[in-house]
Amino acid sequence: MSIDVRVVLVTAPDGAAAEALARTVVEEGLAACVNVVGGVVSIYRWEREVRRDPEVMLLMKTTAGGTAALCDRVVELHPYDVPEVLVVAVEGGHAPYLDWVRAEVGGRP
Repeated sequence: MSIDVRVVLVTAPDGAAAEALARTVVEEGLAACVNVVGGVVSIYRWEREVRRDPEVMLLMKTTAGGTAALCDRVVELHPYDVPEVLVVAVEGGHAPYLDWVRAEVGGRP
């Protein structure tokens, strides 16, 4: 059975930016829920330099059909030039929760 729910991973520079993104995408019906997880440290290469920065992780729950609109909106609102936006397919889960995600994102498959 195909599960049409997706988790979109996004990092933000701080809690204020993360919460603003989360609130907007939930209010606009693009995500059913966003978990805001602080205390993330990202080590990455950017412009030929290895960097280390504190960030906040967002775990956005949406549907397969809602993914493109959610990703586009995150990129539009995000303060980074190249924001991390990764879509992860959900392979299973608690059926009532998955149904709730679908209902909150307009039931789009």
